Parts: sequence; C-alpha cells; structure tokens
Amino acid sequence: MTTSSLFDLTGRVAMVSGAASGMARAMSLALAEHGADLMILDLNAEGLERTADEIRRLGRRAVAASCNVSEPQAILAAFDQLDREFGRIDFLGNVAGEGLLARPEDLSLEQLQTVLQNLVVGRFAMCQQAGRRMVKAGRGSIVNIGSLASLTALGRGHVAYSMAMGAVAQMTRELSTEWASSGVRVNAILPAQVTNASLEKRLAADPSLEAIWLRGIPAGRFGRPDDIQGLAVLLASDASSWITGALIPMDGGNMALNGGGSVRKPG
Repeated sequence: MTTSSLFDLTGRVAMVSGAASGMARAMSLALAEHGADLMILDLNAEGLERTADEIRRLGRRAVAASCNVSEPQAILAAFDQLDREFGRIDFLGNVAGEGLLARPEDLSLEQLQTVLQNLVVGRFAMCQQAGRRMVKAGRGSIVNIGSLASLTALGRGHVAYSMAMGAVAQMTRELSTEWASSGVRVNAILPAQVTNASLEKRLAADPSLEAIWLRGIPAGRFGRPDDIQGLAVLLASDASSWITGALIPMDGGNMALNGGGSVRKPG
C-alpha cells in the first residue's frame, strides 16, 4: 500500500457537526482534500455555506444542513437526509456542543442538565445513529471531540463541562468496545485551548488567563483549528485501522506536564 492510498478517502462519506467554523471546519476541509464527500451540520447557516463552498471548490460534494445537535429529533432528521443524499456514512466527526462556566456552589441543576444534554446526550445520539449504519455496513470510524477536561480538572467554574467531557471519554471507550468486532472504530481527540471566538472573548475579559494557560503548554502556544487536520484524516482513514478506544491529547504537551513542573525556556 502506498503512502497516498493509505490516507485516501475517495468514495467515502463523512458527517461533521459544527462545521461552520473552528476545528470542525478545519476537519471538514482536510477530509475533503483527501477525497471524502461530506454532509456538514451547524446552526450558523452563513458560516456553514461558506464551508460547503470551500469543499465544493476542492472538487468534492457537500450537503449543508441546519441541525441543533442537542436535540435528538433534529439528529434523526439529519441522518434521514444523509440516507437520502448519500446512502452511507463512513466517518462521523462529533464536534459541536456547548458548555457553560459556573462555580459548583452556584451551578443550577437546570444548567447542569443543559450541559449534559448538549455534550453527552447529543453526542451519544449522533454516535448511535452513525453506529447503527456503520455496524450494518461492517465498517466505519467515529471521532468524538472531548477535552483535557475529560481526564483532568480545570477549575475556574468548569465543573459541568468537565463532568460532561468525562462522560464523553467513557462513552468513547464503551462504544469502541461494543462495536470493534463489527469493524467500527470509536476514538476521541482531547484538545487543550484552541483559538476560537469563545477563547478570544475570555482572554479579552481576563487578559491574565493567557499567561496562566501558556504556563501549562510546553509548546508555548495555543492550538489552532488546523492542528486537528492531520489527526482527523488519520482516524478517518485505513491508516488507523487498528486504533480504537483511544483518547488522544492534542495539547502541545499540556497533559504530559505535571502540575508542579516547569517549562524550559529556549536558549
């Protein structure tokens, strides 16, 4: 097998949620560059259509659909459309979903339920719909976007988010175990801070956060959305045919750095 064919996604169909911007947009474009056709989901219609246009300029097919991934009925409708448009799914990029920040003593149960619905129930519903089709086909790959908060505590009001992302990690492991014998792989990517509108807003509100976060990233920079591209193509392709149940940090070394450790300065 040649290097090019190892990562070739020609003839495959991917669905990516949250594709109007950020990591999901970058993931979608990388998959298209390697030959995949895509159905992309988001609530941002304008941004979604821009991503679809970029995919089409790469010579691939793109179907854009509005979908609130916290609503199971909306997910069912999206997969019904996928069946009509493509009749198959080879890869699911489970990216969209929002959390919120609140101190644990102030977090309401309603807020907690909202975060769990967005990040756990919605992600599971996406996995379930994709998994049913992949198990029947005897092949497929699912990637859930988790967080360093899937495995470590962040503090600063992240309790609901971290609870949800911990569930995403265990969901990934359980689904990988259940479906591996059917040829379906399920993995998770765990990013550290990746530049996006939300991150920029938080830095603008509290400029001291930048130094705090960068102290924990030996690579010395925040992530960029494009950093996910190579990893997404790997996990979507046959190059990762024996990788399943993995929780893969994408964090510039953050997970490896002990809380009491220090980063050696250049020079």
